[in-house]
Amino acid sequence: MTTMKAIGVNANHQLTDLTLPKPSASSNQVLVQVGAVSVNPVDTKLKETVTPKMAPKILGYDAVGTVVETGEEVTKFRVGDQIYYAGSTQMAGANEEYQLVDERLASLAPRSLTEAEIAAMPLTSLTAYELLFEKMQFVGKANQNQRRTLLIINGAGGVGSIMAQLAHWAGLTVLATSSPKNFDWLKHNQVDYPLDYHEDLLVQVRDLGYDGLDAVAILYAPEDYFDVAAELIRPFGHIGSIVGSSADLPLYKIKNKAASFDWEYMFTKSDADYNVNSQGKTLQLIARLLDQGVLTPTLTQALTGGINAASLKQAYDLVSRGQVHGKLVLTGGFNAPVTD
Repeated sequence: MTTMKAIGVNANHQLTDLTLPKPSASSNQVLVQVGAVSVNPVDTKLKETVTPKMAPKILGYDAVGTVVETGEEVTKFRVGDQIYYAGSTQMAGANEEYQLVDERLASLAPRSLTEAEIAAMPLTSLTAYELLFEKMQFVGKANQNQRRTLLIINGAGGVGSIMAQLAHWAGLTVLATSSPKNFDWLKHNQVDYPLDYHEDLLVQVRDLGYDGLDAVAILYAPEDYFDVAAELIRPFGHIGSIVGSSADLPLYKIKNKAASFDWEYMFTKSDADYNVNSQGKTLQLIARLLDQGVLTPTLTQALTGGINAASLKQAYDLVSRGQVHGKLVLTGGFNAPVTD
């Protein structure tokens, strides 16, 4: 039996190096030899939900790799193609040498980027695109949203960094919060007006001459920012978030503005088998915009010593402590000593 290396989460929520049987592709699946993986806050959260029945659970939802086998129904890819994807929580993740991926969720990778740069992009790009253009209903085409405004709370994070670029591409005026030390990063990502999250956001926005905004994307602690978002949102505007709230949100505050509140969770489409093919199409667009230089990769840190439990734990620790702006990626192959 052919085996492969992988990193799983055990029943005690610890990362462990594993040896597992190498899978085979069937139906509309492709088997990918994983080249690089990115770590997201969702990984650290899902790690803590692993039960003894689920263990060992293989996480990892940002990857780039090479197709080494295709199922009999696959039409999009051929052996040898380099593809990138976020995948699905319904299947084993990318923290393994060989991963099965539904072809509908993947796209040919950008040609002009390194493996590490590519691996940084799928999950955050899909999340940002879906919130902006599917939930908030902005027009997902170049320069089609002139004189419309977006405030991004936590603009220096992985999702905020690519959301600002996509919004700028679509013609929006972008305001975004971060610590002042990250203002240069915000500007690099096409933010028009960096805002200091330590200071009064309402005052800062109004000092720029805006009495209201068309949309507010709350990418951190919606319970802390909902009141200011409700104050700033224009009638018929959209407030959205990608993170759960530790308290009930006072939605009544936006009722008389006929404004909406939208949750975005990138895995819902694959979880519910809903419009799954759209994610592969979105990644095709992202790849084209990256190759054209319209978008730039959000990679800021790469751990190059290999993909194993020790390096993945280091990455999880950095992400969970909020010590990463942009994205963190692991490269160097699956090279750990393996134990079952």
